[in-house]
Amino acid sequence: MQTKKSFLLFLTLVMMTAFALVGCNSQVSNGEAEEKETETAPATDSEYPITITHALGEAVIESKPERIATIQWANHDVALALGIVPVGFSAANFGVQDDSGLLPWTKEKLAELGVENPNVFQDTDGLDFEAISDSNPDVLLAAYSGITPEDYETLSQIAPVIAYPTSAWTTTWREQITFNAAGMGMKEEGEQLIKDTEALIADKLSAYPQIEGKKVVWVNFSANDLSQLHIYTPIDSRVAFLKELGMTYPEGVTELITDPTSYSLNLSAENVKVLFDADLIVGYGDAALYETIKADPLIGKIPAVERGSVAFITSDTPLVAAGTPNPLSIAYTIDEYLELLGEAIDNMEE
Repeated sequence: MQTKKSFLLFLTLVMMTAFALVGCNSQVSNGEAEEKETETAPATDSEYPITITHALGEAVIESKPERIATIQWANHDVALALGIVPVGFSAANFGVQDDSGLLPWTKEKLAELGVENPNVFQDTDGLDFEAISDSNPDVLLAAYSGITPEDYETLSQIAPVIAYPTSAWTTTWREQITFNAAGMGMKEEGEQLIKDTEALIADKLSAYPQIEGKKVVWVNFSANDLSQLHIYTPIDSRVAFLKELGMTYPEGVTELITDPTSYSLNLSAENVKVLFDADLIVGYGDAALYETIKADPLIGKIPAVERGSVAFITSDTPLVAAGTPNPLSIAYTIDEYLELLGEAIDNMEE
């Protein structure tokens, strides 16, 4: 109990000074993004200590970590895919169909590894710094996350932190594996996991040749307000995965991007013509939402909407969480995902 009180007192002091340190650890600015990309590859040396450079600073790891903790989205799945059970990890905050905080592929892997009661941080409304500290980690994996510079400074007082390589919530599944595996001292194993996952994707994708070369845009619609559309940009991991499947993004959309580090942009419904070149629209929604947008006088004119080339992923399902892929979620959902995309593209021929 005394340890928790001491940590909370220390945490208070850290948070009071965090704002003064933000400038030294801020995310990559637009002008520095290209240069930073060449600096953020994890260390390749197998000897310790190793230094891993990321968007918020550097993580110096003195020896091979034995106690791995992860925070926010999917990082624990990388550890589990490599056969390591984290001493603590964040609860999944969407796509979960019970109160466990675990997505089905995470449950499946934990069962395979013989774990019945994992230490799950209930931090979906904000990081639980005390619970993270109590897990006594040697390293904190957060390669796919949205932690702020303030969060990073606080977490760094607990253990070295592997943050995202360039910007928040834009880490691809390969980068998730590369950075997290490096932080675990499992660089070679991470490289093999990437190869295995690539082989799985290629094998499954071979059954859907109609996907190759199609122009796709990930658009989120709100039935309550169709005046604004929310679009994920190519650096978002959801879109990056679609591109990996062989699809491209229309130039009319990419030309709208003013911030190369942002994973999303807003589009006025008055400008929906930039979506007219899309062969396929992917987004979160259901049949009712599709009927709503189809009836809209502006959005309903989008050719992909008119012909039904829309792949909506229903909320609160495992697939909705797999939109941001990691090695376990890809293996668990790729059949369903490719079938959904393939059927929507087939509507082009009807």
